[in-house]
Formats: sequence, structure tokens, C-alpha cells
Amino acid sequence: MTSSAASPSFDRFGPAEPASPVVLSVPHAGREYPAAMLAAIRLPLAALLPLEDRHVDSIAHAARRDETMLVARRARAWIDLNRGEDERDPRIDEGVSASAMPFESAKLKGGLGLVPRRAGVSGDVWRRRLRGDEVMARIVEDHRPYHAALAAALAAARRRFGVAVLLDIHSMPTLAGEAPARIVLGDRFGQSAAAPYLARIEGAATASGLRIATNAPYAGGHILDAHGAPAAGIHAVQIEFDRTLYLDPMTLTPNAGAQRLGHILRTMIDALLDEITPIAAAAE
Repeated sequence: MTSSAASPSFDRFGPAEPASPVVLSVPHAGREYPAAMLAAIRLPLAALLPLEDRHVDSIAHAARRDETMLVARRARAWIDLNRGEDERDPRIDEGVSASAMPFESAKLKGGLGLVPRRAGVSGDVWRRRLRGDEVMARIVEDHRPYHAALAAALAAARRRFGVAVLLDIHSMPTLAGEAPARIVLGDRFGQSAAAPYLARIEGAATASGLRIATNAPYAGGHILDAHGAPAAGIHAVQIEFDRTLYLDPMTLTPNAGAQRLGHILRTMIDALLDEITPIAAAAE
């Protein structure tokens, strides 16, 4: 198996034992592009930046207090942590066969599988098809450790507080329409989180004055499917922020909007904690 990179694939913030029932995940803000990738892509690096949730971790850092948080280091173009291991693309991945795949999601068909094949209007990412062992190395070294750490943090929070709520933080391009939503919440149409938790998050977000949407056009992806288990006391909600609210359009670096959105995210977390407190008090 070919090794992909020597550095850890993500950073973990917070104490070893979760101090809050809320856990934060930032899977698409990674800005590390391994040398093996730079040698294999046909596009300039700038063409891959739209695949990132560029600097959305700045919002999460501004909001976080004692919550456990995972932030991916590796770029989404290398491997997408919000896709399942079964979403491998046979068009670029020699380790899978199209005839053996029972189902192709719309994202996979569009080139946004576990290893993205396309980067928007810029087209195909890779110069060549990837060997199966190359993709498997990314799964073993980057994808599985992130999900294992996230599952462990949520399980520990659930044991301590009686409930755990995952907030999966993303950013999005500005949506179409005359008055588009600037924050989109997703709970897999009620499958990944109990209604009261989504309602508290939605109420706090609406109080910000920004337009809010739920499950349209983003309902959440693999992370919510893999980790949200309301019947077991683990809930998961995806939050998408319009990236024009916090990125300088020229430098693509965070501006003062990141602090404002961090404050809004903090109000969502605090609203959740108000809802969770009676359960947590009983558990402790």
C-alpha cells in the first residue's frame, strides 16, 4: 500500500474526555495538498479551491469554547470525508468496477465521489486513473481515522451527558434566487436528529436576521448518515454558511464576517445546551 502523507490527517481540539455534549466536525476545510497529489493533477491548484469549504474552520474556532472539535487537514480534493467508502468512482479508480457497483449516487455521477473526479467548471482533476492501492491508502490513513475519532468523541459525550449532538460545519456558494438562504441546516429530513434539537438550532439561526433554509438544497451527507443515531441518543445536524459572508472575495481569506458567523454559531450551540441541560444533569 502506498503511503499518502506523513502528517496527521486532522486536528483534534478539546480535552480527552468531552466537556460538552456538543461535538463539532469540520471535514472540508483542509488546505493540505500532498506532494503525490500535486504530481498527479492536471489542473492548477487554484482550480481545486472551490472544492474546499474555504476557511470555514475560522467560524468554528470563533464559536468553540470547551467543545470537542475535529478539523480535517487534508484537502477535500484528496479525499472527501463526507462520502462513504462505497462511493468510489470507477471512472478514475482502478480499485472498483462499474459493473460491481449496485448504485451510483447523484454526487458520484457528477464527479464528487470519495475521491473527487471533477472540480466544477474546471473539469477533470486527475491526469490518470488512480491505482486501487492509492485510493485505499487514503481511506486507511485519512478517512477511517477521522470517522473513528468522531465516533469515539460522540460515544464518550453520550456516556457522560446522556446525549450527544454533532454539528457538522460546512460552507456553500451563494444560492440562486432573489432572496436566497444564507444558512442551510440539514438533518437528513428528520432522520439524523430529533426535532427539538433542530428547532433550537433553527430558532437561534433565525434570530440572527439571516435567511434560513432546512434540508434544501443541502440535507447532509455521509457524516450525518454514519454518526447520527437519534434512537441511541446521538444526533447530527449539518450547518452550511454562505461563504461570501466571511471570505474576502479577492484574497479568499476570512474577514470580519467570520467572527460574526462565529457568534451566530455560538448562539446555536448555546441553544442546544439549553435543550440538553436537563438530560445531561440527570446523566451526571
